[in-house]
Amino acid sequence: MLRHELQPGKLIAGPVLVLAGVLYAGDAGGAWEIPWFVAIPLVTGGLCLAGAVALLTGRVRRRRRRARTGADPA
Repeated sequence: MLRHELQPGKLIAGPVLVLAGVLYAGDAGGAWEIPWFVAIPLVTGGLCLAGAVALLTGRVRRRRRRARTGADPA
């Protein structure tokens, strides 16, 4: 029995935001040079992907719940 439901959207958003943090920590530490505008497409793209996955997950769960309870899909 699961203690909580799996949320794939958060599973995608977390590593993307950690990656953005690691990139800028490396830049601040002098390990490499990252342009300031790299974070915008990285974070925006990651959050959009996470939102799309969360939306898809919600629809699949609703469809399975309806099929399990025998509710009318219309």
